Amino acid sequence: MSRAIELRTSRLRLRQWQETDREPFARLNADPEVMRFFAAPQTREQSDRSIAVWTEELEQRGWSNWAVERIADGRLIGFVGLTVPRRALPFTPCVEVGYRLAKEYWGQGFATEAAREALRHGFETLRLSEVVSFTAKLNLPSQAVMKRLGLVDAREDFEHPALPEGSPLRPHCLYRLSRQRWLADRA
Repeated sequence: MSRAIELRTSRLRLRQWQETDREPFARLNADPEVMRFFAAPQTREQSDRSIAVWTEELEQRGWSNWAVERIADGRLIGFVGLTVPRRALPFTPCVEVGYRLAKEYWGQGFATEAAREALRHGFETLRLSEVVSFTAKLNLPSQAVMKRLGLVDAREDFEHPALPEGSPLRPHCLYRLSRQRWLADRA
C-alpha cells in the first residue's frame, strides 16, 4: 500500500509520479537553460531514474520530490520536494528542499508556492527540526527562491564533490531553516 502524501495549494498539486510525466519531465531535464547550473542536461535514462527513485521514496515514507501539476490544466510543470541527499556532503545527514520547473513556468511564483507547501508539511506534519537547500553560488534565481521561503544563508559554502575541480559551478552555498524559525514566522 502506498504511503504517498499529496499536497495542494490554490494553484498546484504535489503528487505521486505518473507514467505520463516521463516525457515532459525528460524534456525539462534535457533543456540546457533549465540545467545551466548543473553539470549537464540529463538523458532520458537519468530523468526516468530520478522518477523511479522518488516514486519509491514516496511509497516507502510518504515524502520525497513530488511531481508538480498545475491545477488549472493538469500539466506537469516540474518537481518540488523534500529529500535526504544520497551523496555525503559537509552538512549531511539532512533533509533538503529542492525544486526544478520547466522554463515556461518560471517567474510566476510556482517554485516558491510549491516549496512553501513542502516546507509546511515538513515542519508541521513531519516535525522536521531543520531543512536545508543548496545550489551553485552562481545560481542567483534559486537563491532568491530560498530567501523568499525564509531560508537563511548559513555561510557554510562548500565545493560540491560531484563537480570537477575548476568548474565555475563547483562552489556552492548552503541555506538553512529551522522548525522553530518557521513556526515563529507564522505566529
